[in-house]
Amino acid sequence: MIGALFPLARRVLHALDPETAHHLTIQGLRLAPALTPPADDGRLATDVFGRHFPNPVGLAAGFDKQCEVPDQLLGLGFGFVELGGVVPKPQPGNPRPRVFRLPQDEAVINRFGLNSEGLEVARGRMAARAGRPGIVGINIGANKDSNDRIADYVACITTLAGLVDFITINVSSPNTPGLRDLQGEAFLDDLLARCISARDEADRGRRKTTILLKIAPDIALDALDAIVATALARGVDGLTVSNTTIDRPISLKDKALAKETGGLSGKPLFRPSTQLLAETYLRVERRIPLIGVGGVDGADAAWAKIRAGASLVQLYSAMIFKGPGIVSEIKQGLVRTLARDDIRLADAVGRDAAAIAQGRF
Repeated sequence: MIGALFPLARRVLHALDPETAHHLTIQGLRLAPALTPPADDGRLATDVFGRHFPNPVGLAAGFDKQCEVPDQLLGLGFGFVELGGVVPKPQPGNPRPRVFRLPQDEAVINRFGLNSEGLEVARGRMAARAGRPGIVGINIGANKDSNDRIADYVACITTLAGLVDFITINVSSPNTPGLRDLQGEAFLDDLLARCISARDEADRGRRKTTILLKIAPDIALDALDAIVATALARGVDGLTVSNTTIDRPISLKDKALAKETGGLSGKPLFRPSTQLLAETYLRVERRIPLIGVGGVDGADAAWAKIRAGASLVQLYSAMIFKGPGIVSEIKQGLVRTLARDDIRLADAVGRDAAAIAQGRF
């Protein structure tokens, strides 16, 4: 029903400023009851990070920044949702306008700058939903004016561990000055060491909260080597590949908006992020699972991510242009592909990584 109504809703929402439209969408979800979606086909179920996912299609961070509607989002059929990004102290983010639709390219540019109501608000909302079903995680960052950014991540992990299933360490947002510098080998080693220690201490005596690291698509392969080696050495549970890009492909049709600063997401991100995903898969050698993000706009794109090495996939921008019905469409398409190839989901992960890493999709 929601998917069927989207063409009408899209005309209304896309007539508004993107941030205003998004705010109205969140408010609408807040007023709606949390639905129980139909049971997924058993072929979509997968066990990752020691957790059972009913399907591998998740919502990426950035949609529900303030952790307001996780259960309503799960009700759309996602196998898991990632909230945030959350930072310790409330901060407004960058001045508006700070998000731009590129409809000809099915892409979005944003420079929100981790606008957040803060850690305590997020903690309260997660504590209030304790015991409810569904896999929920939170993406965390550092305050723009922080004097100790690593301490910011540690504070978020200490506070949120046990309240969510996973926490994603975001060092790859292009919209907080200097944040991507934390991907450097020395910084990253210290960051991950302190974050894993904080998680272990906070989770003492209970099931461990999964810790993920989200990386940027704009990195050289030697930098990827160092990131993977550091993540494995420090015991990170998985990698999310990738965040938005600061690159502007010459193929972009909306040349005027392409000049806006910020991270580019959506369809143009698909190929570079999927190629980087495959390169990452070849380096981790199945020692930890990967989540594939960037340009997932249909079942074929999701299947390519899985073949490149993703155990789970995430989307966000595609919902802006195709609506929430895209979740069911992807799941149905994956079921058809699994049946056609007579293969289990887990067995398809990474089967074409070597070819995709060389650009052969």
